[in-house]
Amino acid sequence: MEQQRITEYSHRYFLAPGECTPEGEMPITLLLTRIIEVATEHADMWNIGYSTLSADNLAWVLSRVSIEMTQYPKVNRKYTFVTWVENTNRHFSFRNFKILDQDGSTLGYARTIWAVIDSKAREIVDISRFTFLKDVVSDHPCPISTPSRLLPVADDHAKKHCFKYCDLDINRHVNSVRYVELLMNQLPLELYQSCFVKRFEIAYVRECLYNVEVTLNVDSSTNDVRLEIADDNGATHCRARILLEPRSSEL
Repeated sequence: MEQQRITEYSHRYFLAPGECTPEGEMPITLLLTRIIEVATEHADMWNIGYSTLSADNLAWVLSRVSIEMTQYPKVNRKYTFVTWVENTNRHFSFRNFKILDQDGSTLGYARTIWAVIDSKAREIVDISRFTFLKDVVSDHPCPISTPSRLLPVADDHAKKHCFKYCDLDINRHVNSVRYVELLMNQLPLELYQSCFVKRFEIAYVRECLYNVEVTLNVDSSTNDVRLEIADDNGATHCRARILLEPRSSEL
């Protein structure tokens, strides 16, 4: 089908008040949710989305995300996500996004890296089986930098957290958005009111499962905040970066 070869896909949304941050903007958690939704819709067009892969116990999972925004969608305004695949190899698909305001102006971009896992073996599988992927790669530019190397984080006042039922997704591991929600909540409201998140990065290293207790390490000594979620054995589950920039005017 010709539809299966669409190299770029877009979806328009409306930002309702109940979805916003206290600043009347789209939160990072919703932005990541939209990234996952739009990527899934695009993959479904190629017959490699959830409904197709799940029959073989396969599923797409996020490996890395980097988001860079000049501003965020505002309350009661429409916005659009545009997505395309920049490159692929045996293990990863490199998918980019552009976020537009309702007037068509660019608000920001995102770079993501995806893998396919065998949900029973919990192992990454070779995606070169999707032979047509090389034919749907787009040369649409993405001007933000690729994800940086995120190092271990030391914290003398680390907090504990235990993931429960509502943190899990259909793959029976902690939902990608739940990690971000937990990490974003480590910074105070006053900081988000004086600064906005210019860049957000997260690297998913190892999946978390139900009832697993983890340690949250946070270094917020500068506006380039570094965060890490690790288990009691010292194994890293994810690392993240929140780059804050002062707001140009008071809310």
